[in-house]
Amino acid sequence: MAKKVENKIDENKKNNQHEIIIKIDGDEWKEAVDAAFEAKRKDVTVSGFRKGKVPRNVYEKNFGKENLWMAAIDSVIQLAYTRALDDSKLIPVVQPKLDVTAVSDDYVEFKFTIVTKPEIKVKKYKGLKVKKEKVEVTEEEIEREMKNILERYGEIRVKEKGKVENGNIAVIDFEGFKDGVAFDGGKAENYELEIGSNTFIPGFEEQLIGMKAHDERDINVTFPEEYPSEELKGAKVVFKVKLHEIKEKVERDFDEELFEDLAMEGVNSKEDLEKELKLNIEAQKEMDAENRYVDALLDAVAKNVEVDIPEEMVEEEVDRLLGRYSQQLQMQGASLDLYYQLTKTTEADLRNQLEKEGYKNVLYRLMLEEIANMEKIEVSEKEASEQAEELAKKYNMEKEEFLKNFGGIEMISYDMEIRKVVDLLKEANK
Repeated sequence: MAKKVENKIDENKKNNQHEIIIKIDGDEWKEAVDAAFEAKRKDVTVSGFRKGKVPRNVYEKNFGKENLWMAAIDSVIQLAYTRALDDSKLIPVVQPKLDVTAVSDDYVEFKFTIVTKPEIKVKKYKGLKVKKEKVEVTEEEIEREMKNILERYGEIRVKEKGKVENGNIAVIDFEGFKDGVAFDGGKAENYELEIGSNTFIPGFEEQLIGMKAHDERDINVTFPEEYPSEELKGAKVVFKVKLHEIKEKVERDFDEELFEDLAMEGVNSKEDLEKELKLNIEAQKEMDAENRYVDALLDAVAKNVEVDIPEEMVEEEVDRLLGRYSQQLQMQGASLDLYYQLTKTTEADLRNQLEKEGYKNVLYRLMLEEIANMEKIEVSEKEASEQAEELAKKYNMEKEEFLKNFGGIEMISYDMEIRKVVDLLKEANK
């Protein structure tokens, strides 16, 4: 039999933290331990017995009953957790904390600490008069983007004559020496360095200016005090540099060849490009303004909210943010370990940085869910299904495949519900 002892509320904690004690005993526990033994002995060899044939008493003498209990515990945890939820009727908002409070031949006892949704009061969410900023596109912005396009599509060619100038690309060999000894990571060949990019140690690029192809020069620089390497931090070094060739960027013209390279539908002239860029800049600024507007709106509502958010909910959100940041770094060919190394920080430092954002995300989520409840906002199965089909088409996926990747129809419904609440807040706070 599985017995629920009681649902205890720890008076020293918030009233949404519940301790549920579940005991697995009798035949259920005996069968779990027996199954653990049968699984374990398959791979065990004990002197005097064939592999997989060691008797129970011999196994326990050699490896201990605790070895079987641990395996049996693993096999009944999910059963115990399911019963904890069924018996208590609680709905957890984070992964529960689990403790094994007792274990013996006769039973195992679990204590689940379940955190439920905290009570929240939204005192005011209408008539806050939050305004959205107006979006304008200036001629200077269009002109700047036109110039950027010419630079991005500019040609790079070898500079046959002349010296290195700011904006040129110097193709160099270099090797760095500290106190006459070459140091690690200070050597490269045929390295292309854009002068004025400020990607090298301060003073390095400037000393290349005036060199001609095939010139050699010693460049004296001092590493910054905050440089990551202890060996080179604040050190005076000499780089021996050989300049192979100089390249220069040749700016393009707004001609037919450039518009072919741009491959923008309906854009065949400078005037067409200016109109297209204006639309693009306006769309981006509109999106940015909308995001700032929604954030300001939620911040205004949040000032009228009373809630005691459990630390566990914030920690779980920080976990999610940390995972997302890790994925972003991986897409850039980096990792969290590299980030910690370069920034001289730890995971604890990064988690502290993310804590404020994590708290805000949880607060907004609880707040929007409560407003949905107050306004009786719901999403029908038909609405969610139609939205799933539309999104699946957008991403060229089958509906079932899309739902599997997105988290199921429930996530579609939840996302639509939250967006309905945000739309309501916009309308109610004009």
